[in-house]
Amino acid sequence: MNILKLIGRNSELFEEDMRRYENELFTIVSSSSFLVIGGAGSIGQAVTKEIFKRNPEKLHVVDISENNMVELVRDIRSSLGYIDGDFQTFALDIGSIEYDAFIQSDGKYDYILNLSALKHVRSEKDPFTLMRMIDVNIFNTEKTLKQSIANGTKKYFCVSTDKAANPVNMMGASKRIMEMFLMRRSLDISISTARFANVAFSDGSLLHGFNQRIQKNQPIAAPKDIKRYFVTPKESGELCLMSCIFGENRDIFFPKLSEKLHLMTFADIAVSYLENIGYKPYLCESEEEARELVKSLPEQGQWPCLFFESDTTGEKDFEEFFTDNETLDMERFNNLGIIKNKAEFDEKNLKIFEETISLLKVKKEWGKEEIVKLFFKMIPDFGHRETGKYLDGRM
Repeated sequence: MNILKLIGRNSELFEEDMRRYENELFTIVSSSSFLVIGGAGSIGQAVTKEIFKRNPEKLHVVDISENNMVELVRDIRSSLGYIDGDFQTFALDIGSIEYDAFIQSDGKYDYILNLSALKHVRSEKDPFTLMRMIDVNIFNTEKTLKQSIANGTKKYFCVSTDKAANPVNMMGASKRIMEMFLMRRSLDISISTARFANVAFSDGSLLHGFNQRIQKNQPIAAPKDIKRYFVTPKESGELCLMSCIFGENRDIFFPKLSEKLHLMTFADIAVSYLENIGYKPYLCESEEEARELVKSLPEQGQWPCLFFESDTTGEKDFEEFFTDNETLDMERFNNLGIIKNKAEFDEKNLKIFEETISLLKVKKEWGKEEIVKLFFKMIPDFGHRETGKYLDGRM
């Protein structure tokens, strides 16, 4: 399947930048050691492969998903083969004591890349998953940052999200707060990060769900009013590696908006996807009609689709990678922009956030409302709007 064609492009976004910096990239990577945290997710796998193919001295990969880790190794062995350096994978939860023991046993890496995250807007639907999102996106980052500082790591990279720019959902806000914690630790270690668009067909994404629906002979559903920018998995790996290796302290890399990066609705991509695999979309009026017609329409070369107006909590009408008050460097790279940050953070608010969350955990009792209130304290212009409807409530 030609992912570029499906997302409305015919060339790779960072092709010129990667070609221009390849010799320097290879020299640095081949003489360095790396730890990739969350390396078995879609972005993590892409980053891991970008590092692997440049023959690092040491590449260790940690992820909580044992099955995805197995697929990562199979993929690498089947496409790239082997390297001279030390390549190992570890099925560990970075919030665990076992991970702490793993770091204590060695922990010496030149570069640490943290790709672990709870990335779904739907993660805010209940207070318990929301608290786990805070743990994974903020406190595990803080924990691994402190470990990196203690072990003399040269550079710490952590992936952010476009949804951290003027956030409207708790996921984006959690990443914005994570960036505040990063700024505090940037006084002790060099840090860079990246905000980027949706990764096409990444695990758990709506586009990945199209594959699942076809395999399971189920109708396709997608919003028709939500437009998004898309990058390929390979491009997501390139963006993260470029930020990690070439980003200066506190830099946030993002893809430049250009004629190469097209805004597309999920419904438009669904139509292109179906046509690519030989089906014409058949527009349905309800979930019931779509579920019924999938029993017969595919045999006639058509696939039932339900395209709807989005009304769920946390959906943003448009995407942006930076805000009006952020300083940009748009000259250094052809298709990579950089947000230049100073070490600005509110130490008092960060401590209040840490202490409040800690107290809630001790009580083992909290509501979504008090967490939302805490987020508003951290981000006064937080654009959160509660509709009472969530993605799990529809097909």
